[in-house]
Amino acid sequence: LLAQDHAAVVGQEHTVKGWVKTVRIQKNNTFIEINDGSCFTNLQGIIDSTLPSYENVVSHLSTGISISASGTIVESPGQNQNLEMHIKEITIIGAADPETYPLQKKRHSFEFLRTIAHLRPRTNTFGAVARVSNSLAHATHCFFQERGFLHVHTPIITGSDCEGGGQMFQVSTLPFEKPPTTPEGKIDYAKDFFARPTYLTVSGQLNGESYACALSDIYTFGPTFRAENSNTSRHLAEFWMIEPEMAFADIKDNMENAESYIKYVLARVMKECPDDMAFFNQFIEPGTIERLQKVIDTPFERSTYTYAVRVLQKSGKSFQFPVEWGLDLQSEHERYLTEEYFGKPVILSDYPRKIKAFYMRDNDDGNTVAAMDILVPKIGEIVGGSQREERLDLLERKLVEFGLSKENYKWYLDLRTYGSVPHAGYGVGFERLLQFVTGLDNIRDVIPFPRYPGNADF
Repeated sequence: LLAQDHAAVVGQEHTVKGWVKTVRIQKNNTFIEINDGSCFTNLQGIIDSTLPSYENVVSHLSTGISISASGTIVESPGQNQNLEMHIKEITIIGAADPETYPLQKKRHSFEFLRTIAHLRPRTNTFGAVARVSNSLAHATHCFFQERGFLHVHTPIITGSDCEGGGQMFQVSTLPFEKPPTTPEGKIDYAKDFFARPTYLTVSGQLNGESYACALSDIYTFGPTFRAENSNTSRHLAEFWMIEPEMAFADIKDNMENAESYIKYVLARVMKECPDDMAFFNQFIEPGTIERLQKVIDTPFERSTYTYAVRVLQKSGKSFQFPVEWGLDLQSEHERYLTEEYFGKPVILSDYPRKIKAFYMRDNDDGNTVAAMDILVPKIGEIVGGSQREERLDLLERKLVEFGLSKENYKWYLDLRTYGSVPHAGYGVGFERLLQFVTGLDNIRDVIPFPRYPGNADF
């Protein structure tokens, strides 16, 4: 209603259904703010004291109730809204006891709101997060579909560890108290549901590669799980990943596609959610809109891991974590590079092979792999990807080197045995991207029901 041309709705009769945000009772009338979640802006409704059963209606009005209101849309003389409704009929659909309803008019802390995650979508912040999340997800599909990518569903239950890190949630139907054992005293997984050890996926990449090696360009968008005991503002145990995979592509193609993706989805959100973004810019992180616009307008810097290490070592900064060639960069290093040294997003490439996954393509120097990360201000790493190792003999050697079973990855090796092609892909943590867009400090506040060590409520 509020998004329509105002001239077309003024003087018209309409019915709205939603939740009451605020109630102001005055001598001759009562003002209520109504929101149905479709946009950030509330619709002000005015109930005149001449309305039949006015006293009874007003006595039951309170924050949080759901209502149906019918009346005439008029131009508002107030400064905070363009339109308002003169209510002629109102029905209370669902009550909310003002004595116990936890969302009052005052501003609540994010820590408190996490304890009532089932109600926090009703707040301004989390309603805005939900709409921006929806816009980002829709933009993601549009970006890849417009470029001829096929959307592929990859399994959530897997027998493969994509990252080789072992930090996976195990899936089993065996009794915890007394699981069946083999003659050697080990758990007998032959008696489990899948007749083998299985886990919640850490990535859809390996399965995605099999489709890219038949259909050329594909992408996945689904939940992933990491059993990392990381209690930080940047980590979740359950989150969503966007993972495109491109056949006949190298690391440069990967970089170009990933940069284009980031710019595309940011531009879509800025266009589709102006009121929500204005809210984040005013109340969450001043400068958010300017920061995102700079990312959209500025070419990303391209550098190597080796150069970045050199920059960090010469920075004169005292970092909490050491900076040495061969060690992973930490968030503080990534933020220094993007916020202070380069002053914009940067794509780092050619990482040490020892700190990257087995499937990444070895460079000719023998020490690095064709890996790339996109680092952005405030967050650090937001995209991670690589050119995949398409050479069968080298991939077999790396499986042995990383202590992984060739038998478990035989199907993956088959992709190199039959019609192998150069291919590349990357992963984007959806919630981390959403955190970057909204300016929220904690990733637990950009996913509806966060899962992290010690918490699986709701």
